[in-house]
Amino acid sequence: MAGTSHAAVLGAGVIGASWAALFLASGRSVTVYDPATDVEEMVQDYIETAWPAMTELGLTSRGVPDNLSFAASAADAVAGAGFVQENVPERLQVKHVIFSEIEPVLEKGTVVASSASGLTLGQMQEGWRDPSPLVLGHPFNPPHLIPLVEIMGNERTGDGVLAAADAFYSDLGKTTIRLHKEVPGHVANRLQAAVWREAIHLAASGVASVGDIDKAMSAGPGLRWAAMGPTTLFGLGAGAGGLAAFCDHFTDTFHGWWEDLGKPQLDDDTRRILVEGLSEATNGQSLKQLARERDAMIVAMQKALLGTRKG
Repeated sequence: MAGTSHAAVLGAGVIGASWAALFLASGRSVTVYDPATDVEEMVQDYIETAWPAMTELGLTSRGVPDNLSFAASAADAVAGAGFVQENVPERLQVKHVIFSEIEPVLEKGTVVASSASGLTLGQMQEGWRDPSPLVLGHPFNPPHLIPLVEIMGNERTGDGVLAAADAFYSDLGKTTIRLHKEVPGHVANRLQAAVWREAIHLAASGVASVGDIDKAMSAGPGLRWAAMGPTTLFGLGAGAGGLAAFCDHFTDTFHGWWEDLGKPQLDDDTRRILVEGLSEATNGQSLKQLARERDAMIVAMQKALLGTRKG
């Protein structure tokens, strides 16, 4: 793998700007490409906002926020980069155009990771003559605060490329999981899609308000899931008998719940219920206010969890 002291970010929306902030915090120099006319101001503002939270988490000791440059093209952006994080819009044709532009100029050993959440690795590989440098590197928003990255390679991925991506992300302090099979939405998005589907069903059925359903998650299972996953937690739920005893005891219960789960659609009426319900639950707070509140709580939880794991 080429040296990873310099990284490139292609596409500088919320995800790309967040990646850029984290790469800078890790001590790397970063070049960004995005065709938007205000990209420099937007990315610099994002980094300035993100830096204090990353500092509080101890992520900025190696880096400086101004080791940043901007390129006029994707090809120029990847010049000299040992790692490229691609975050362009989730349209296959757009990604293929970007890949065809950068492939001829990539240095040998450079890893290209796509943040794609809905497209599969196989679909994206069709935009390459030789897709060996490409892996899936799907983060959770915002990447500079949420540790998870879902990574994947396949039989067309070069030897050692996935391991190199894993090592790069680990150096950033990320928690990686490896996908062994392509499915739409990967792992974490499918999990949250399943939960949100039932949350929508409960709201649309009048079981509880949008706000109370969100509270049920954040004050209940969500708090436990920040510590351990659902299978581990259920394994703890039956005492000494572990998961086998839990399954023995609750099989009929869960079968009944699963059969009763809803299958809502985001039609006009359902969207209205959700939008109005969220507005009521948040007392008209702006998205910027809610984002600040979210980030502050994520930082606090991360600090607590890091302290526990180090102890």
